[in-house]
Amino acid sequence: MSYYIKAKKIILEDKVKENSYLKINDDSTFGDVLSAVPEGSDVIDYSNCIVAPGLVDTHIHGFASCDVMDNDVEGLKKISEELLKCGVTSFLPTTLTDSFENTDAVCTMIGENYDKVKGAKIRGIFLEGPFFSEKFKGAQNEKYMSSPSIEKLEKWYEHSNHMVRKVAIAPELEGSKEFIHWARDHHIFVALGHSDATFEEAKDAVDAGANIFVHTFNAMSNMLHRHPNMVGAAFSLDDVYAEAICDGHHNHPYSINALIKARGVDETVLITDCMRAGGMGEGESKLGEFDVTIKDGTAKLKGTDTLAGSILELKDAVKNVVNWGLVSVEDAIRMASIVPAKSVMIDDVCGKISYGAKADFIVFDEDLNLLATYLDGKERYKKN
Repeated sequence: MSYYIKAKKIILEDKVKENSYLKINDDSTFGDVLSAVPEGSDVIDYSNCIVAPGLVDTHIHGFASCDVMDNDVEGLKKISEELLKCGVTSFLPTTLTDSFENTDAVCTMIGENYDKVKGAKIRGIFLEGPFFSEKFKGAQNEKYMSSPSIEKLEKWYEHSNHMVRKVAIAPELEGSKEFIHWARDHHIFVALGHSDATFEEAKDAVDAGANIFVHTFNAMSNMLHRHPNMVGAAFSLDDVYAEAICDGHHNHPYSINALIKARGVDETVLITDCMRAGGMGEGESKLGEFDVTIKDGTAKLKGTDTLAGSILELKDAVKNVVNWGLVSVEDAIRMASIVPAKSVMIDDVCGKISYGAKADFIVFDEDLNLLATYLDGKERYKKN
């Protein structure tokens, strides 16, 4: 049976409809947005709320005590289910720098099971490593790092059932240009990060086809007045996307403000870089082979000040950039939905409320607290 959602605001890709009704068709897809509905219609009343597309996390390692690198089908399913509590309805499970064999096993597992998850939908795999610079390793394991290898990527791509959607590299490493060409020829998007690249090296990579900067500012060569480096490239090159972790710990809010002013909301991608401790509270955890301490809203390598991913939830990144006074509510939502989807060209299946698309959407109150998550038109999470 079809029904209608009544909302104060409905966030569409290019506009906001106020005091309107969103039709959910009986085939679990979005229908029209209407100013009125026929008498006797089935209406769910969110009159004081914001209805938005389900959020899209294109950089997330784990959640709820599970990690993609555990290579565990049940863990992958749990991440998928628990992400509905974060407003996420689509995501790219993200790997860490690890051995070829472990990465291959994870790619194979996801390729065989991506369509078996029941929560947030898997739209591809993001390989964050191992093709990185040791100087900016962050919380990645340097013993597995190497120059970009087409041979390795080709095997991971094939064994994943062609689910690899995005791969990160440090563009100063040997063979980067050829690697980027091969990846783009196979519809794999190339991101730049964990890198000591010069501006010129980053520009060469973008000219070759790279289009995303990985968690901008973090684990990359910083901008100087005579040497713009990676951060300068992320700010100034045309037609690229810049990821940002907006938890208030990875970056100062006004660094994010500067990034948004440079890139615009249409090219700034909110991501979480969340690890297994997300949603679990303070305590001890693991990131790959490393011990991690969760305290005061951060995940750090044990005994150090090195950030080890985050425990950020994407719904909170949306709230943060609004509360920091950086963007409007509708732009914050788009930066966590349609913009990440466009960065890896999955906006045909997620990231927006559009006629005929699967009805994956969320409901916020006026203070951007998540009230409900709907998947295929069915309520799957409701705030108590």
